[in-house]
Amino acid sequence: MSSPCRIAFVALAAAVWTALSAAPGLAQNHAPNPYRTVEGVWAPLPDGRTWGSTSAVEVSPDGETIWAIDRCGQNDCEGMDNLDIVFQFDKDGNILKQFGAGQFVWPHGIDVDGEGNIWVADARGNQAGNKGHQITKFSPDGQVLMRLGTAGVAGRTRDTFDQPNDVLVAPDGSVFVADGHPADGNNRIVKFSADGTYLMEWGETGSEPGQFRTPHALAMDSQGLLYVGDRSNRRIQVFDQEGTFVRDMYHVGRASGITIDEFDRLYVADSESNVARNPGFRRGIRVIGLDDFMTIAFIPDPEPDQDNSGTSAAEGIAVDNEGNLYGAEVGPQQLVKHILPGGFIRDDR
Repeated sequence: MSSPCRIAFVALAAAVWTALSAAPGLAQNHAPNPYRTVEGVWAPLPDGRTWGSTSAVEVSPDGETIWAIDRCGQNDCEGMDNLDIVFQFDKDGNILKQFGAGQFVWPHGIDVDGEGNIWVADARGNQAGNKGHQITKFSPDGQVLMRLGTAGVAGRTRDTFDQPNDVLVAPDGSVFVADGHPADGNNRIVKFSADGTYLMEWGETGSEPGQFRTPHALAMDSQGLLYVGDRSNRRIQVFDQEGTFVRDMYHVGRASGITIDEFDRLYVADSESNVARNPGFRRGIRVIGLDDFMTIAFIPDPEPDQDNSGTSAAEGIAVDNEGNLYGAEVGPQQLVKHILPGGFIRDDR
């Protein structure tokens, strides 16, 4: 097939896929659930603390340990400056490290880069106007290495964010920030170099390709394509690292959290779909193969009345090197582990 014909064919195929994937019939609410959910409190916090809301969980580069964030036993950390909120757990839920006291207002997204550094997005500012609206980079031992954005200042410039949702560090060290929690907010992706130098940005409010309504989560596949959970638009958009639109996916629900494993399987946490927000879709965690875009596993949200309730189960999602899933839950206020029996969808393809 000649190059122009091939380009036209690929474009047509993408358009057909987009149209089909928007259909409620492809919501794929009934794929098998091979996971066993650990009962009770899987990862207890120190000193008898109970979990508050959490939307942020990620694994270490080797897939052996889990990093997660607690919003100070409630749904924000304003006035709770004595509590550590960044925790590293082993696979049994035991705490290995903790830090971050007094650093955040509303910690929202997390990433762990290839060197093991922890990046956290703070999606609100405090009343004093001197904390929040930033991305903070920590060493694995909790030392602050870098901050992006201006503390406590909401804006849309090279040096300011307004409620940044998530952060992702690419293999080459480039840093991507999903900026804007409200549906009518900044709605942009901002790219920085490894040393924090502003490089570029794209996006605005809307529902066309390259526009967003709450770019809530970020992930990257093995080809270096950037996946953006465009939550209020009820889709995931895919871009190259220079912001060129590649495709979108409408059969994933309201993507609050996304991650991609070593086999290019996409894990999507839909914590918000209901009859009003996204009719035809059930909340839960979908596992989607990026070779054919089909859902191969689905962990349904345990909330019995999904048609009328709001946020319930996992908002953040992570997967370890054994295929086990970790859900960071805002409403139920807990970190949950879903264990995958050996061999179900793990392979060496």
